[in-house]
Amino acid sequence: MVAELRSVGGNGGSAQAEELAALESVEQRVLWLSTAIIDHANRVRPNPSGLKVGGHQASSASMTSIMTALWFHALTAEDRVSVKPHASPVLHAINYLLGELDESYLTTLRAFGGLQSYPSRSKDPDLVDYSTGSVGIGATAPLWGALARRYVEGRFGGGGRGRQYSLLGDAELDEGAIWEAIQDSMVPGLGEVVWIVDLNRQSLDRVIPGIAADKLQGMFAAAGWQVISLKYGRFLKELFKRPGGEALRARIDVMGNPEYQRLLRCSADELRERLPGTGSTAGPIADLIAPLDDASLLAALRNLGGHDIGALLDAFAGVDDTRPTVIFAYTVKGHGLPTEGHPQNHSSLLTADQMAALADRLGTDLDHPWTRFGEGSAEAALCAAAAQRLRRPEQVLQKPPAVPADLARPAPSGIGNTQQALGRVLLDLTRRAPEAAARIVTVSPDVSSSTNLGGWLNKVGVWSPTERTDWFADDAETILHWREQPAGQHVELGIAETNLVGLLGELGATWSRWGQPLLPIGVVYDPFVNRALEPWSFGIYAGGQSILVGTPSGVTLAPEGGAHQSITTPSLGIEQPGCVAYEPAFAIDTEWCLLAALGNLASPGGRSAYLRLSTRPVDQSTAAVPSDPAARERRRRHVTAGAYRLRQHEKPVVTLAAMGALVPEALAAADRLAALGHGADVVCVTSPDLLFRALQARRGLSDDPAWILDQVFPLDRATPLVTVLDGHPHTLAFLSAIQNVPVSTLGVTRFGQSGAIEDVYRYHRIDTDSIVTTALDLID
Repeated sequence: MVAELRSVGGNGGSAQAEELAALESVEQRVLWLSTAIIDHANRVRPNPSGLKVGGHQASSASMTSIMTALWFHALTAEDRVSVKPHASPVLHAINYLLGELDESYLTTLRAFGGLQSYPSRSKDPDLVDYSTGSVGIGATAPLWGALARRYVEGRFGGGGRGRQYSLLGDAELDEGAIWEAIQDSMVPGLGEVVWIVDLNRQSLDRVIPGIAADKLQGMFAAAGWQVISLKYGRFLKELFKRPGGEALRARIDVMGNPEYQRLLRCSADELRERLPGTGSTAGPIADLIAPLDDASLLAALRNLGGHDIGALLDAFAGVDDTRPTVIFAYTVKGHGLPTEGHPQNHSSLLTADQMAALADRLGTDLDHPWTRFGEGSAEAALCAAAAQRLRRPEQVLQKPPAVPADLARPAPSGIGNTQQALGRVLLDLTRRAPEAAARIVTVSPDVSSSTNLGGWLNKVGVWSPTERTDWFADDAETILHWREQPAGQHVELGIAETNLVGLLGELGATWSRWGQPLLPIGVVYDPFVNRALEPWSFGIYAGGQSILVGTPSGVTLAPEGGAHQSITTPSLGIEQPGCVAYEPAFAIDTEWCLLAALGNLASPGGRSAYLRLSTRPVDQSTAAVPSDPAARERRRRHVTAGAYRLRQHEKPVVTLAAMGALVPEALAAADRLAALGHGADVVCVTSPDLLFRALQARRGLSDDPAWILDQVFPLDRATPLVTVLDGHPHTLAFLSAIQNVPVSTLGVTRFGQSGAIEDVYRYHRIDTDSIVTTALDLID
C-alpha cells in the first residue's frame, strides 16, 4: 500500500486508487508534452541554417514517472530539485501544467531567448532551482546547496528546512566529481539530501555492459547513505509470487544489461522464446508467462520500479531524514516511445507518423499538442493542488551590507606579500566594518593555514552544524585554534577543489535563493584552479557570486618546482564570464581589490572575482602610495580599474607593464635603463581583465568604462611596450593595441624548474636582465 498518500476527494483505498490513477494520467500527459516540445523544435519550427537542433526524447521519457511523482505528490515549496540535463523538457512540461510557464514558450526549446537546452536558473523563463548541463556538476550542487541553506538558517535565519533533490542519470555516476562530493566529511550528516538515479543502463553511445548497480549501491552505503533500490514494479512483483516466479526473478537479476535491452525490442512471440533462457528454470518461466496475453507480457518486462508511481511514492515516504539518501530507480530509456530500449536512442527523434501514433495512444492531438486537462477533471484538480502546494512566497532580497572602499590604514611598509595581505584585510574588516565582516564566509580545501587564513580562523571560528570539542585548546604550542561551532565563519572541506568551488557557488547564491546575502571567499592553491575550473565556471553561470583566491601562484614558488606552477590562470581569469580577475603586486593593492570585489557580491547585477596572489616577499615601500588623501583615492581608483602608473620618467622611450610578483623586476629594469640613458615608465597592471574590457568599450563592443586607458596609457606618453608577468605572455599582449605601439611580451611558456627564484626567473627569461635586453631591442 502506498504510504501517506494524500486523499483526493475522500478517504481510504478508493481515494488512494483515484489519486494513483490521476497521477498516471498526468504522467502520460507529461510524456506527451516533453516529447512534443522536442518534436516541435526539430520537425515543425523552421530551421533555415539546417544545423542540428537536438533534444533528448528518450532521456526525457525515462524520467517522466519519477518527476511526475515528485512534483505532483511529494515536493513542498521549500524543496529544491536539480534536474538531469537531458530531462529539461520534462521540467518545462511540468511547469506548464502547473501554470508556471506560458504556452508560447513550448515552441521555443533551444531557440534564441527561449527554453534552454538544459535547465538554467538564469536563462529559462520558468522556475529552475539548479542549473545543470555539465555532467556530474549539477548532480552534486544540492549537496552544497544543503550546506549553504544550513549556514544561512543557523546564522541569519530564513533558510527553511526543505529537502534537496538530485535527479541524475546512471551514466553520470562515472564522473569523479560525484565521488569526491559524497565522501567529504560534511556530507553524511545532510539528511535533507535525496538523490534519485535514473538507472536506465544506457549512456550516450551504448548499453552499459555488466551489472554495476550492486557495486554502486555499496559505495553509497559505505559513504553513510541510505540506499533504496526500486527495481521492479507491482505487476512483476505479483508475477514473482506465482509458481515459476522466483525463477523469473533470478533470470532477470543475473541478466546482463545488453540482453535485457535486446528483449525490450522483441515482439511478444520472440519474447516468449527468449525470456525463459536455458537450463532447468526455462520450463517454469515458460509456464509462468504462457497464460499472459501479448500486451501483458510486453508490459511486464517493462514494469520497473522507476515507472511505478506507487513504488516511487513509497520510496519517497521511506526516506531517512538523518542521513543522505540515494534511490536507484530502474527505468527504460525511451519508456513509452517507439524508440524505447534501443541502444542508439539517445538523440533519436520520432518521425511524424510515430508522433501521430503516440498522440492517438496517449489521447492527445498532434495538431493541438499543448492542450491542458479539462476543467473539473481529476487531473486538473491534481495539477491545481500541486501548484498551490509548491507556490513559494515572493522573495524579499536583503541588501548586502556596505563594504568600505578603503580601510584607511597607512600603506604597509617593510617586507610583505599579497597572500599575507588577504588574512590581514579580513581581520581588519571585523574591526572596521563588522556588519560586512559578519557576512563573509571563507572556504578552504584543507589549506587554511598555508594560505594565511590562520588569524581569521582564530577570530571567527570554524563552522559546524553542532559545537565540537577542541581537544587542543589547552595546548600551548597550538597556534591555530580549531573551534568548530554553528557561529563559525570558515568552512573546511577535504582536499577536492571541485567541492570547494561547488560550495562556493551555492554560498554565493543564497542572496537569490533565500534573500540572505553572503560574501563567500574560497582559497585554493593557484596551480589547482585549473582542476576546479569547470564547476567554478558553472557556479558563476548558475548565478553564484563569490571570490576565488588562488595562492601562491606561478613559477615564483621557485623551489617547489614545475609541478606547482600556474601558467594559464591569468588568462583564464580574463576569459571567465561573470567574473573580474585581479593580480595585485602590493599589500595595499590587494586590500583595495578585495574590498572592491566584496562590494560587487550578493545583488542583482553583481559579479564574482578571482584574485591571484603570491608569497613572494616584496618591499612594500616601492608601491609609493601617495600620502595626500585625494592622491591616495586616485591611486585606489586606478588600482581597482585595472592599472596605475607606478613610475613616470621625464622623457620615456619605453614603457614596462608588469603584473603581480614581477613588478620588482620591472622597477629594477627601469633603474638600469635610466642609468643607460633610456627613460622608462613603469605601469603596474592589477587587472588585465578590466583593461581588456575597457579596450573593448573604447571600440564600442561593450558598456564597460574606458577612462582608465587614457589615465594610464595617455597618447602623449605612447612608447614601445614591454610586458612581463609570472604567467603566459599573451595575457598582456593586447596592451599594445591601446595606443598601437610595438610590443615584446615576456612570461612563462614552459614547465618550471626547482631552484632559487633568481635561477628560475632567468630560466624563463622574466628576470631583470631579460627585461632590460628586451627593452633595448625595442628602443633600437
